[in-house]
Amino acid sequence: MTDPEVILVAGVSGSGKSTIGALLAERLGWDYAEADAFHSEANIAKMRSGHPLTDADRLPWLRAIAAWIDERLAVGRPGVVSCSALKRRYRDLLTGGHAEVRLVLLDGDRETIAARMRARKGHFFSAALLDSQFADLEPPEPDENIVSVPITGTPEETVTHILKALDVTPRPR
Repeated sequence: MTDPEVILVAGVSGSGKSTIGALLAERLGWDYAEADAFHSEANIAKMRSGHPLTDADRLPWLRAIAAWIDERLAVGRPGVVSCSALKRRYRDLLTGGHAEVRLVLLDGDRETIAARMRARKGHFFSAALLDSQFADLEPPEPDENIVSVPITGTPEETVTHILKALDVTPRPR
């Protein structure tokens, strides 16, 4: 297996993608990109009003994230990006067939994630959309080589689990 140059942290909203992605990037000394930053204002407004995005809404967003990944690979600058990547075709588009892009799925049950969403403040994503996220989530197929990580531990424990599963060594501080 090729060492990852980009790690994509995936999962439903509220699973901890932003927290885990940022902490993972910090531990590795890599660049970090939050997928929400790639959304159009129209997409954010739609989600804020409680309406799920369609595949057509998501496509420009996914392409922008894929371009960020491709840029990292082209210049040899490793990075971590968080993105829901709920469907197989989304994950295929994001990875672009590159073995250097590894996916990590943050795995948690609906009750745990719903509780987290109720506790978070100031996020545009309506907790009412959680069911649509779980409905859209396509479990990874074995050929996708996705590392599934439970979200039952602390963020630090989850990142340590990811680093061990991917066999990636953090840079010394």
